[in-house]
Amino acid sequence: MEEILHMLTMMSPYLLLGFFLAGIMHVFVPSSLFRKHMSKPNFKSVLLSTLLGIPIPLCSCGVIPTAMSLRKEGASHGAVIAFLIATPQTGVDSIMATYSMMGWPFAIVRPVAALFTALFGGLMANISDRLHPEEAELQQKPSAEEVKTQVSFWEKVKEVFRYAYFEMMQDIGKWLVIGLAIAALITYIPDEWLLAFKGNTALSVLVVLLCAIPMYVCATGSIPIAIALMLKGLTPGAALVLLMAGPAVNMASMLVIRKVMGTRTLLVYLASIIFGATLFAFGIDYLFPAGFFTEGLIERGACCAPSAVPWYSWVFVAAFVLLLANALIHRFFVKPEKKELQAVSGETAFHIDGMKCNHCLANVRKAISEVAGVDFAEVDLPTGNALVRGDFKVQDVIAAVDALGFKTQVNETVSAASPAVPSVLKINGMKCNHCAANARKAIEEVAGVESVTIDLAAGTATVEGKARLEDLTAAVESLGFSVEGKSGAISCSCKEE
Repeated sequence: MEEILHMLTMMSPYLLLGFFLAGIMHVFVPSSLFRKHMSKPNFKSVLLSTLLGIPIPLCSCGVIPTAMSLRKEGASHGAVIAFLIATPQTGVDSIMATYSMMGWPFAIVRPVAALFTALFGGLMANISDRLHPEEAELQQKPSAEEVKTQVSFWEKVKEVFRYAYFEMMQDIGKWLVIGLAIAALITYIPDEWLLAFKGNTALSVLVVLLCAIPMYVCATGSIPIAIALMLKGLTPGAALVLLMAGPAVNMASMLVIRKVMGTRTLLVYLASIIFGATLFAFGIDYLFPAGFFTEGLIERGACCAPSAVPWYSWVFVAAFVLLLANALIHRFFVKPEKKELQAVSGETAFHIDGMKCNHCLANVRKAISEVAGVDFAEVDLPTGNALVRGDFKVQDVIAAVDALGFKTQVNETVSAASPAVPSVLKINGMKCNHCAANARKAIEEVAGVESVTIDLAAGTATVEGKARLEDLTAAVESLGFSVEGKSGAISCSCKEE
């Protein structure tokens, strides 16, 4: 417990700042910013995708569907591989945490190593495409531009905090907790058990690679594990291998890349990470003084003993722990978000295996929505179910989701037996026939509405069809009325005929 508190006092301020910067990037930097520059299989596209991926705080489960989405939208093979390698290794949050725990040498070399390995892997993938052009023809046409919605500045600010301290903490919080727990357990391993690794770069790198490649650990969660191993005698180079290979590759990512992009691309991906990690490990251990990468680590350990920790550090620790606990409790224990989706006539239910985080959810919803004929798609992360409405081909939806690396099938257990129940809306503010006519017209334009009956005297609208209640409410409120007792009703400004 003491070891975990010790690490939290060093990491918490930088993690809170890193999450905040990640929220700013998520809200204010458009996801389509570099897409048009990634389509050509050249150095520029690889470099741009690498530079885009390094600061983005995506774990390796979230980066896979994001990268597959880039591929689907026209990004070159090399650009996608570079993004897959660079993104999970680093992020603004993990760079800040690395500096706080391991010092500026590791904080600098970590993104530099990610840059090198991503460029190397992306260029090798492009060369492979030129040698085997038949495998490069899987590239798909770019999708239509995203619909831009007008959102106020303050709404964007609220979304920054929601994403940073709720959604993102939900996605990586579990792995950070696991990383801290593993690091605490490593401290109890007797030093004599690891004597063979002290000063032995080759053996240390080999063992860490064998453990890190199949293992899943996020960029931030790998930091306390790397520190614990260094304190037990493993070389700084071996610690860097864990920081690189641990987040960048795991069994799930290897299976998806092989399925979606082929065995040859998988081999390029693995070779780039192994080569880059090994090269930087030997460079650190043999080109720099022994204490260059451990001095800052030792100093931080000495200055951050419980008696030396200032009071404001405990404030950061308390804030971080409370935010993390809130996010994880809502993710794993609070069940209101779990929707028992029930299909109605005109809707098809699918079950999707492999969604692990909110980034997976967003990419799946986007992919389904872009299928020809789809009018509406609702996806539930806890159950893995999706409801899709429109005149579409089932195989097109399955292909779109499978292209992201997930496994999709029609969900026969979510039946479409009963028709939709008519919705009765209580509308406040209708004063005349013009009001009723405008309300009827707005409701009729909502997707899925079959018929509308307005009762002006009662102030109600009875809607037949399979429209969503929130869509009906939004349509009525756009006229200035309020629905079901919500505030915002206006006085009638119509002229009686």
